[in-house]
Amino acid sequence: MGEGRAAKGLSRARRLLDSWVPRVNRHEFIQNDPVCFPHRYSSAPDIEVVAFLAATIAWGRRDLILRSGERMFGLMGKHPYDYLMSGGWKKLKTACVHRTFFEDDLAYYCRGLAACYKKYGGLEKIFSSAQDVFDGIAAFREEMAAANAVRRVPVYSKHIANPAAGSACKRVNLALRWLVRRDGIVDLGLWKTISPSRLYIPLDIHAGRTARALGLLTRKQDDRKAVEELTLRLRAFCREDPVKYDFALFGLGINFQKNLTTEVTENTELRT
Repeated sequence: MGEGRAAKGLSRARRLLDSWVPRVNRHEFIQNDPVCFPHRYSSAPDIEVVAFLAATIAWGRRDLILRSGERMFGLMGKHPYDYLMSGGWKKLKTACVHRTFFEDDLAYYCRGLAACYKKYGGLEKIFSSAQDVFDGIAAFREEMAAANAVRRVPVYSKHIANPAAGSACKRVNLALRWLVRRDGIVDLGLWKTISPSRLYIPLDIHAGRTARALGLLTRKQDDRKAVEELTLRLRAFCREDPVKYDFALFGLGINFQKNLTTEVTENTELRT
């Protein structure tokens, strides 16, 4: 009886998510989201650089993220890739870019990204050669730390989360969603050697709350284990593209905050 109700609740949750994906995954979404920044560029290196940097400051209010992004990419000029490879970032000081992300953090990122391009010719190889996306994130973190080493001692940044410590790695997973998913709507699909089926959900507090309300997530912390649990459930819904449901979780989460819908909160069967 209980298992039947749970299966029925999950079926309803899937239908709800499926109905919300196209409502959010629309071209109109781009202009008011940090994904608008990589969409401004046409060259692959520029898109990669901007995607990782835009995702790095993607926390807090979206209007403030967009304002900070304008400031950051204004510093980098028309071609961010040329800016980091030419060492333009060496002139950065310590002014605030976005909340706890300052110009010296941007310099850290530029130094690290430039080293990755010199070593690999791009960022995709770091992730495509890894057995799992979280392993790729760990490898990327190590490359960035090595490039910023002081007296050969790697220097790690608080803005690049550590999957080995159990972090959800939301911001890097968001950048990967932008670069890997390729439905031609919001996400750019620039990288071809990584399947969207391998991606993990970019989990934040809002997506976590919505997922729990839908009965898709039991873990209380928004950490790596929660990401793995939720993504596994979403892969059961759509094996080839589980992270498309990030759009639905976002849309439902916004409606929770604004009290514009009772689709989930009034449906107790979805919680069983």
